[in-house]
Amino acid sequence: MGRRTRHLAAVAAVAVALPLAACAAESGPPTLTWYINPDNGGQVEIAARCTQEADGRYRLATEVLPRDAASQREQLARRLAAKDSSIDIMSLDPPFIPELAEPGFLAPIPKDVAQKVTTDVVQGALDGATWKDELVAIPFWANTQLLWYRKSVAEAAGLDPAKEPVTWQQIMDAAKEQGKVLGVQGAKAESLTVWVNALVESAGGHVLENPEAPADELRLGLESDAGRAAAEIIGTIGREGLGGAGLPTADENATMTVFQRDSGSFMVNWPFVWSATNAAVEDGTLDASLVDDIGWALYPRVDADTESRPPYGGISLGIGAFSEHVDLALEAAQCIVTPENQAEYFATNGNPPASTKAYDDPAVRKAFPMADVIRESLEQAAPRPQTPYYNEVSTGLQETWHPPADVDPDTTPRRSTDFITAVLRGEALL
Repeated sequence: MGRRTRHLAAVAAVAVALPLAACAAESGPPTLTWYINPDNGGQVEIAARCTQEADGRYRLATEVLPRDAASQREQLARRLAAKDSSIDIMSLDPPFIPELAEPGFLAPIPKDVAQKVTTDVVQGALDGATWKDELVAIPFWANTQLLWYRKSVAEAAGLDPAKEPVTWQQIMDAAKEQGKVLGVQGAKAESLTVWVNALVESAGGHVLENPEAPADELRLGLESDAGRAAAEIIGTIGREGLGGAGLPTADENATMTVFQRDSGSFMVNWPFVWSATNAAVEDGTLDASLVDDIGWALYPRVDADTESRPPYGGISLGIGAFSEHVDLALEAAQCIVTPENQAEYFATNGNPPASTKAYDDPAVRKAFPMADVIRESLEQAAPRPQTPYYNEVSTGLQETWHPPADVDPDTTPRRSTDFITAVLRGEALL
């Protein structure tokens, strides 16, 4: 505890010293710092355009956060706990928004701004940027998983996912009958939480019944028909080898690689796979005929009569509560998320817009012919459990729903509930 106290004190001292030094050296319009997640340079370009459009009211500079979301969360949380005034705007992974909103680390969004930034925005992004019925972050880009499929495999199975919704059972049967591999993410990582949550939500349930409650009062919804249905799907895919031998370590990139092989059949994954596959064809590492054999559709249903709730991801913009220029940061954030900027970011960097209008941009539709399906999926998408204790819940799911072959509908939901509840109450450690 002594070392931790000294470390936090040092962090706080640095956080105070940095803005003071910046103020002493700064002349002209204020420089706003936007902490961004790594991308292909799109956010830097948006910052430059917004600086130009500001016409001298502010300059917008970027600082790159660590590559993985957990490290991004840790860095921002530590600096905000130290009341770091150098954080003006943050690109936030949606699951961590409640953790930063609850202690007051995010500046309130005025009603007039909230009205502007929520107009013509997909429902999944609105849900992901909201905490306790208040918009606490500004939707920027959104993400969702689609069902990608080899047309030849679907046709052989008598399925047409582009015209009729398909169920998990149907694609499992098709893969088994044709000796093909399903593309699913079974690694002990955040991608497994994404899969579990999407299955539970698609089955009509929720991982957390009361996500706004304190840690010791949180109730899990896994011991339910929805939780058991999710466990049945994951367990069956694992035990029957439908996800391939590498399933326990398969992340999104590994899954894409399996799908691109002759053994590929159906895959749930993010839209980046389209750009990545086309790039590989252009480089000559994949045959051009592969692209012609790829189709896309909405996420599979758990129950044939119930719409799926696909995964939701992306980035929303948080305004630092301790910024010295909150009003200007809000102005800059509104510039960042214009439909025009979101459309260009999608077409050039592959990150889908939160804005519904951005999907109609000609450059978007040329680069992503499945744009309409992505937009539709984002309207149905369900965020992962929104709670300040997300890290405990997500890690607890990964510990108890892995490996997929060991997932059992009769035991896994109860074991997972008991473990996560104990962790939240301080009776067990992750």
